[in-house]
Amino acid sequence: MSDNEHMKISLFTDIGQKRSNNQDFINKFDNRAGHTLIVLADGMGGHRAGNIASEMTVTDLGREWINTDLTDLGQIRDWLVNNIEKVNRRIYELGQTDDFQGMGTTIEALVIIENNVLFAHIGDSRISLIHDGVYTQLTSDHSLVNELVKAGQITEEEAASHPQKNIITQSIGQASPVEPDLGIQTLGANDYLLVNSDGLTNMISNEAIVAVLTDETKDLDEKAKHLIQLANDAGGLANITVALIHAESEGDQ
Repeated sequence: MSDNEHMKISLFTDIGQKRSNNQDFINKFDNRAGHTLIVLADGMGGHRAGNIASEMTVTDLGREWINTDLTDLGQIRDWLVNNIEKVNRRIYELGQTDDFQGMGTTIEALVIIENNVLFAHIGDSRISLIHDGVYTQLTSDHSLVNELVKAGQITEEEAASHPQKNIITQSIGQASPVEPDLGIQTLGANDYLLVNSDGLTNMISNEAIVAVLTDETKDLDEKAKHLIQLANDAGGLANITVALIHAESEGDQ
């Protein structure tokens, strides 16, 4: 894994305090060229449908990825778009059956190539950069309230407590083709990329996230667990899933 020798990755998911099951799913997969794909999915739908939508989305994408030897960013971008749409169709078709009616999921899919992270985003899970103690959200929530904020109809503050906060405008499992937002982020030494389901960011502030990540006394796994603990302490109203990617400086090996 020479490719990721300066990138550390930590993944954790937690049921939270209020839910009877965990409909979030996360995993990472390496392709034949040694490049890592991380996929986070926050499932929705009654009964076990949400669990299955998220697990299928992550596992199907991973299964395809491990059989590639892609290293070119353009080819990887096309691969993500094509394969995310394949998964969308599969989940949509399964969602037409009685058992899995209305199933769907968010997705964050990230491929690490040296110090670049190429990502695809659908739904209201988030990818953020923490650089020099500053939190920057790299994705824009595909949610009804975010559309209202962007249209200037409600404020960010009103969005935070809006009764329709959980309605998303795009998800894996919809009838029409999905249109993932695509981006690329280059990580400098000591930058963090945070990938999370809304169970984290609905519960704790960006300032609290920065405080955890800049705490030099904790290692990466401890930081990820601490974020989840804070969300649980604040009420843990949803499942909480966190991936942290840390670009270490050359001297930190």
